[in-house]
Amino acid sequence: MFGLTLFEIALIGAAAFAAGAVNSVAGGGTFFSFPALLAIGVPPVVANASNSVSLWPGSLAGAWAFRRELKRFSRSLPMLSAVAFVGGIGGGLLLLATSNAAFAQLIPWLLLVATVLFAFSAQISALVKKWKPAPEGTDERHIGPGGFVFQFAVSVYGGFFGAGMGILMIAALAIQGFKDVHEINALKNWLSAVIYSVAVATFVIADAVSWPHTLVMLVTATIGGYWGAAVARKLPALWLRRFIIAVGGVLTVYYFGKTL
Repeated sequence: MFGLTLFEIALIGAAAFAAGAVNSVAGGGTFFSFPALLAIGVPPVVANASNSVSLWPGSLAGAWAFRRELKRFSRSLPMLSAVAFVGGIGGGLLLLATSNAAFAQLIPWLLLVATVLFAFSAQISALVKKWKPAPEGTDERHIGPGGFVFQFAVSVYGGFFGAGMGILMIAALAIQGFKDVHEINALKNWLSAVIYSVAVATFVIADAVSWPHTLVMLVTATIGGYWGAAVARKLPALWLRRFIIAVGGVLTVYYFGKTL
């Protein structure tokens, strides 16, 4: 099948399923899928492109599973989507102008900051509200100018290097005062899909995708994305929060190890 062995199909298929499921819950799915492609001999640049294309539908599937929560943000979602799209383009252009070696040194620090921000998001949000109290009767799902700026920065990061983007996005939304983890996940999945769309278009136009590997992973990642989101909606919020922090911690340790 596509010149791949059964072992290769099984390995990248399982890795993509896990990546789609983890991305729909917390982010960090690239930790599973990208190394699997490298393990079977796919060149790094092609592996990165193929991985991005493969995980894009999984984010859409995760967003669809959370469509009830997304409807609650009907007023803010168009602007958030536009910010994510522009930020994704900005990140892609930044990637072309920056050396991979320089950014590789920043990745673990970015992940560490994102994980800490999410872990203490309730305390940080309380401090923000203490400094700048919201007027009584304010819509708790309202996103102000600062929130859009924060999301733009996260989108630039996602367009530049997707690993850990979900953790950063979750932290950004939590600090803004969003308490419902499932609503945060709904926004994160949709905005991730928007950012991935920029990368997908870029890599496909540049003919940098290995389609045999991508088609296998695309199917299993999409199934994993929907399954992960469906399971996440049934989990107690505290468990989900702890899982997100754990994923962020594992990713941080892993990327610090790669810089040694």
